[in-house]
Amino acid sequence: MTTVAADTAAHTVVAQSQPKQSARARRRPAPVRIIAPVVVFVLVIGAWFLASRYLIAEESRFLLPGPEKVLSEGLLDSAVRSEILSALGSTVLVALSGLLIAMVLGVGFAVVMSQARWAEYSLYPYAVILQTIPILAVVPLFGFWFGYEFGSRVIVCVMVSLFPVVTNTLFGLKAVAPAEHDLFTLHGATRAQRLLKLQLPAALPAMISGFKISGGMAIIGSIVADFFFRQGEPGIGRMIDVYRQRLATEELLTALLLSSLAGLILFWFFDFLAVRVERAHGRRRGH
Repeated sequence: MTTVAADTAAHTVVAQSQPKQSARARRRPAPVRIIAPVVVFVLVIGAWFLASRYLIAEESRFLLPGPEKVLSEGLLDSAVRSEILSALGSTVLVALSGLLIAMVLGVGFAVVMSQARWAEYSLYPYAVILQTIPILAVVPLFGFWFGYEFGSRVIVCVMVSLFPVVTNTLFGLKAVAPAEHDLFTLHGATRAQRLLKLQLPAALPAMISGFKISGGMAIIGSIVADFFFRQGEPGIGRMIDVYRQRLATEELLTALLLSSLAGLILFWFFDFLAVRVERAHGRRRGH
């Protein structure tokens, strides 16, 4: 009997330790997730260098300067770097302002649509229409109506980044399992309790996925608005246009690369937030 009890206890300890070990293994990034992007980056830089050095004639090489020239005359030139970073700061500020407004409006509209079918039928088609409007055709109208400064640029960012927040949040709110709804009904939960304690927590992963998409779109919207709205503090879009007119390809590529990096940082932030939310959900399910 003592031996059986000892074996049972040992199996129990092993069974309890296995989930902890597997959880730790899941938290560690697989080497391929780090190595693969680095390899692709090296290959892209190598192809860029070879194309600039051997595929383009020397007199036309200004059209695609090599990565070493972009690094020396763009990123490492203090005057150019400070000019681009100042403009990029203005663009990111506009993008974050528009993204924050889009997040609040998008979640609000999704909550309203999730609570009443007639509200979804009334509002969702206009959210789709907003997504299909060609932004380049509408931006000049915003300038006529609202001026050519900070506010109009924010409106453009809201317009381009609203739809992913609405659709992802609405999907998450409606994806709650019927059994969980039945449990809340059994306990006599009010509509507000059901929304705050069941639907919104369950919708968080989908909601953050929408934020990830909208973050990059807000950066793009801010850059597009910079091309049209020439008043106020210059953004990276205006600097890109200036470099284009000067045929300053090194500075132009530097501005493009740093703009992409800003969008990537915003994406990584929401991706990190999504991982944390998924872990919290997993712990709640485990309990």
